[in-house]
Amino acid sequence: MAVPKRKTSPSKRGMRRSHDSLRVEAYQECPNCGELHRPHNLCNGCGHYNGREIVPVQA
Repeated sequence: MAVPKRKTSPSKRGMRRSHDSLRVEAYQECPNCGELHRPHNLCNGCGHYNGREIVPVQA
């Protein structure tokens, strides 16, 4: 059975875990209504994407 010869240092452990963290979600302001939305996604506030109205929103 394989057993580690030395204890893993906190530095090595941290370097191994460096890619496991969660990323910060990116948001940008809609140029039409000013509401925050994810990039390359339809705005939920006004239904616009890339300067055009894609989904009509009831007022």
